[in-house]
Amino acid sequence: MVSQQTTDKVQQLIKTKPIFIASKSYCPYCAKTKNTISSITKDAYIIELDEVEDGSEIQEALYELTGQKTVPNVFIGGEHIGGNSDVQELNSTDKLESKVKAVL
Repeated sequence: MVSQQTTDKVQQLIKTKPIFIASKSYCPYCAKTKNTISSITKDAYIIELDEVEDGSEIQEALYELTGQKTVPNVFIGGEHIGGNSDVQELNSTDKLESKVKAVL
């Protein structure tokens, strides 16, 4: 069970950060997503769930909100994009850059 405080924190991050990525520092898919997005902008807000005290609870709150258990978990302009394959798909169809630039 996720605390209301953590749920509120996650919803606040999604709402206030134009680009929010929940990641894990050792995850190769997260690295690929971060590299893809950083090629467009350096302004992504990234939280490394394995490096923060409440990381597992944040991941659980994200799961409750999105139905996605895995990382990376990406939001652009408050919209849940999904994981690495979703980001790469948007990038391959030239939609990622316009989405990112629209929120910055």
